[in-house]
Amino acid sequence: MNTADYLQLIDDTIKNGPYKDDWNSLSGYPVPEWYRQAKFGIFIHWGLYSIPAFSNEWYSRNMYIQGSKEYEHHLAVYGSHKDFGYKDFIPLFKAEQFDPGEWARLFKASGAKYVVPVAEHHDGFQMYKSAVSHYNTYEMGPGRDIIGELKAAFAEQGIELGVSSHRAEHWFFMSHGKEFDSDIREPLVRGDFYWPSMPEPDHHDLQGSPPSAEYLEDWLIRCCELVDQYQPKMVYFDWWIENLVFKPYLKKFAAYYYNRAAEWGITAAINYKHDAFMFGTAIPDVERGQFAELKPYYWQTDTAAARNSWCYTENNEYKSAVEIIRDLADIVSKNGNLLLNVGPKADGSFAAEDKAILSAIGSWLSINGEAIYGTSYWRTFGEGPTVIEEGQFTDGNAKVFTPEDIRFTVKGSALYATVLVYPADGVVRIKTLREKSPYFEGVIREITVLGFEEQPVWTRDAGALTIRTTAVASDAPVVFRLELE
Repeated sequence: MNTADYLQLIDDTIKNGPYKDDWNSLSGYPVPEWYRQAKFGIFIHWGLYSIPAFSNEWYSRNMYIQGSKEYEHHLAVYGSHKDFGYKDFIPLFKAEQFDPGEWARLFKASGAKYVVPVAEHHDGFQMYKSAVSHYNTYEMGPGRDIIGELKAAFAEQGIELGVSSHRAEHWFFMSHGKEFDSDIREPLVRGDFYWPSMPEPDHHDLQGSPPSAEYLEDWLIRCCELVDQYQPKMVYFDWWIENLVFKPYLKKFAAYYYNRAAEWGITAAINYKHDAFMFGTAIPDVERGQFAELKPYYWQTDTAAARNSWCYTENNEYKSAVEIIRDLADIVSKNGNLLLNVGPKADGSFAAEDKAILSAIGSWLSINGEAIYGTSYWRTFGEGPTVIEEGQFTDGNAKVFTPEDIRFTVKGSALYATVLVYPADGVVRIKTLREKSPYFEGVIREITVLGFEEQPVWTRDAGALTIRTTAVASDAPVVFRLELE
């Protein structure tokens, strides 16, 4: 389908569907119930940048910035940029060990309910079969439709497929290669891998270096092609779509996607950052951070198993599984989901550290998942002295929680109290559940501890609900199930 025909299809679908390309119409789209129930998903950054496996997934940009560590690394390992540019990684990307079934089983065992592979990163190389560009994994590199194969494998495991587009930033992402004698040279035309490589704007300037109508139409078609080919339950957008000129195209995409989902009988979700979409028309996402308090609206954190990079590098600094589990409990208690990124190696295998983290999370969820999946927030998210630094990019250091930090979720008649750091003496004091508490004045019928046979001893007075155990010990959070009348 040519550009004009696809754009006409988009317009016709919006015209004939229930959702129009305006914020008022789009604000009526609900957060899908499957997404509210899921709570935990996996993000995947895998692409050409996984081959150098150096620094991070922005290698394609930074290798062309003279004097940067990526620039110097590239010269030392691969030689001159005019002789070996970023495009020359394509034939090296063979994905020899990529087994979508193995990936799906790994993610299933981790407890994840949805998985969001990056379909196209800033570098412009598509991880799926595309009619828009020849620079994709089906026609080049592995010779495989990566997203298509993952969709089939996930379906066998009952995992929902999402896709992520970072295409917007490609407008400027490769532009520094024009500043010296590299393989990025004019003329660049639509269809070229490096097109358009325009000057990089100040990233805080929402009107700087605005993309052309030609580029914006190409962006819209790529996004809609992903929707039409794979019918994903979620589309995640990275930053820079908040640039003002994207706004009409964001509305068109959302209306098209929501209308197509209605045609297919599915409920779909859009994740966004930085107020790119009007509040209430899609689901806000906080990159590498979370909220300090309970929110009345549904939201998501996306973060990575590694602190330093979203993709695999040879020197990734990994978080511990316990740190991630604590964050998961905190996020869910505040009406959010956690989307955790892992980065496969170039050959399609996973590092031992990634596997160990996913396995540990899965083991914890297999015991304590009832306090996470399908739960809702309670009257308050929790208690304790640890203050969460609010906002994006706040996960550089592990949070230092204490035995007094407790998080609540609720489902049916059960109130779950997750103790983020279990005390060595086995004594837990929950002040929120004291007698005559402003949060709860009801009756607690029974208390059990998930994953342990011991029956806790508990008392409740004006100071706190005090729970005592003698045989419960864990480095990971411990969950009490309180059956309420």
